[in-house]
Amino acid sequence: MRSPVSVDQVLRIPLLPVLAAQAVAVRRKATLLPEPDGPRTGCVGRGPRVRLLIAGDSSAAGVGASTQEQALSGQLVACLARHFTVEWRLEATTGHTTRDTLDRLADLDGPYDAAVTALGVNDVTRGVTQRQFQSRQSRLFDLLSNKLGVRCIVATGVPQMDRFPALPHPLAWVLGQQAARLDRGLRQAADAFPAVRHLALDFPDDPALAAADGYHPSPKAYQLWAAAAADLLRQA
Repeated sequence: MRSPVSVDQVLRIPLLPVLAAQAVAVRRKATLLPEPDGPRTGCVGRGPRVRLLIAGDSSAAGVGASTQEQALSGQLVACLARHFTVEWRLEATTGHTTRDTLDRLADLDGPYDAAVTALGVNDVTRGVTQRQFQSRQSRLFDLLSNKLGVRCIVATGVPQMDRFPALPHPLAWVLGQQAARLDRGLRQAADAFPAVRHLALDFPDDPALAAADGYHPSPKAYQLWAAAAADLLRQA
């Protein structure tokens, strides 16, 4: 049964000239931040061994931070290393969609005990539908659970794109509505896998949580994200 059409989907057609102009302006004015320097594999901490995989897009890669130590990977590993010996690996690239990540992880050797994923923004901007996204996320969870042996997966929710400072309205509203739909698809995919925990990133309205480009997290946001992900992993 086909899902009902939402208001934003109806309004996209009359708004198309405005949305296109805003998208071009955002790209023209965008501050292109690099992926931060630093190690993408390592072993740190004391205690029981945990083999951790972090996979996804530019946010997983740490764009918005100056070093990997300030990014998601560094701050997450630091949280877990207080309780575990963490053997970790980061597989993330700016611009990657869920399909790209599936292709990237297909040749990766396991096993891993835990994984944190961060995907969705590029799926939104590439026009991926909720049904496609849910299907691809399900394939990703299957790959992680079966091929790579992951016993606990933290699937980071699709960000609330309507709150990105770099995006003007109505473009922010339209992208935010689509991001919310994809996140619902992500939740539905996660519900089918006992090993998966959905992590919603509902940060407060604080300018310090946005990077200089107004599109990626700042080190402070990565700290909050890492702490929340670490809590879910420890509970598992």
